[in-house]
Amino acid sequence: MGKAVEMVELWRGGLLESTHRGHAVLCDEAGQIVQAWGDPDRIIFPRSSCKMIQALPLVESGAADAFGLSEAHLALACASHQGAALHVNMARDWLKDLGLGEPDLRCGSHEPYDRVERDRLICDHEGPCQLHNNCSGKHSGFLTFVKHQKAGPEYVELDHPLQKAIRAATEDVTGETAAGYGIDGCSAPNFAMSIAGLARGMAKFASSDGTGARGRAMQRLTRAMAAHPELVAGEGRACTELMRAMGGRVSIKTGAEAVFVAIMPEKKLGLALKIEDGNVRASEAALVGILSQLGVLDAAHPMAQKRLPAPQINCRGFTTGELRLSEGFV
Repeated sequence: MGKAVEMVELWRGGLLESTHRGHAVLCDEAGQIVQAWGDPDRIIFPRSSCKMIQALPLVESGAADAFGLSEAHLALACASHQGAALHVNMARDWLKDLGLGEPDLRCGSHEPYDRVERDRLICDHEGPCQLHNNCSGKHSGFLTFVKHQKAGPEYVELDHPLQKAIRAATEDVTGETAAGYGIDGCSAPNFAMSIAGLARGMAKFASSDGTGARGRAMQRLTRAMAAHPELVAGEGRACTELMRAMGGRVSIKTGAEAVFVAIMPEKKLGLALKIEDGNVRASEAALVGILSQLGVLDAAHPMAQKRLPAPQINCRGFTTGELRLSEGFV
């Protein structure tokens, strides 16, 4: 098994303060590894970076069309959103159109990441509900499949028809048998895979010619993410800001514990990235470094510069340090 490579460094006062190591794989349309850093066979949990794979049964089954889902709905199905009013209201209306409500979700609740919505809840003496969960869009998509298939309500159980369909789709697009599973923060199973497998799956999305139910689903989901970056994450978030910076030419998605993927249709390439210590600042910087090297992201764009060199600003507004790519990485 290969070792993680040094990818991102934090410098302060002219001295190296911290180093982040990781793995990354770039695959082409044939599923072949074009470039790799670290260990391509490293088994990881993709966490939320694989939401477009988890959304495949929603589209392939005909559920999305049966319930008239828009491109925006599909983007929200792939989202790890901020819980802003935009996201909460859309998820609420989606469930209402299904004849369902917030209690039908199985994702649990947490305080919204969006400050405006968080402050509104505090001022109105309200607690957060499941609609504020960053995965409520994904779960709304899950419930759409459930309603269409007339399946049972406990859709996050491993033996539920939905999770069986997701596992089958996951194994098909990654080209490998799931290495196991863990339970994600939203209570849904998350199937383990190699970094190469995740990159291979993203390359299939990137190179889809729209043939067959799966090919059409891949194209629709990729387009939806790129067309609605504000739904995929939210204001201030890397997914939203970097997709905007790339003009919708690339779809990217983060996952917990510093996982990132990128779908590049123009180049028919898929990227998967994992930082070993789970540090998000490092995954964002490494992603910017790779996408810039590939020529799909302008390294001088303000949203790229925000993550690399990502100036470290203290409480008095002084620049105290910066992130840098490790020597030899990209």
